[in-house]
Amino acid sequence: MLHRYLVEVVEEFDLCPWARVARERGEVGFDVVWGTPTAAECAAPAKALLEAGSQVVMIIMPELVIDSIDLHDLRNEVTTLIPSAGVAEFHPDAKLDLATPARLVSYIRRSPDPLLQLVPLSLLASVRGGNPGADRLHQAQIQSGTAAPPKRDAAERIAAANHVTVSAAHETITRTLADIAADRQRSYERVGINVSR
Repeated sequence: MLHRYLVEVVEEFDLCPWARVARERGEVGFDVVWGTPTAAECAAPAKALLEAGSQVVMIIMPELVIDSIDLHDLRNEVTTLIPSAGVAEFHPDAKLDLATPARLVSYIRRSPDPLLQLVPLSLLASVRGGNPGADRLHQAQIQSGTAAPPKRDAAERIAAANHVTVSAAHETITRTLADIAADRQRSYERVGINVSR
């Protein structure tokens, strides 16, 4: 199910500019943690995948019944166990909120199962570039019109682009997410995975 979400939602709508390349290059590591895992049980396979060279790690928890607040708390615990990686939580019940680009992020992370995504901080720093702020001289030059303003952070640019995309295509994206969720329900029932949430 995660593959469908990544290809049919994230890649299809270009919600992450590096997703397709990372997947096609084999740079994404996956592990499934069953039941109700602790932070340590999520961190152990994540550390192993990062140490093996994965640039993006996804820890999938198909049986975990958890609300978004508790998943955020689990994410915080894993962050303390792996301080060398940025950790993001993805929750299957995230609601659409188009009020601002920042408030849309959780909906974009509406994966079929609760999951944690880890990316080495060194990679995040290289993608984001240097400090986007300007020193006083540069600020004065910007105000006088003799210098260009600093570029926005990559995350801000992506969030703004995603806001435009999802605002235009949210009905199609929501239908795709619903189809993936129904496919998950049928498939998991067929093989005996606990699907109750």
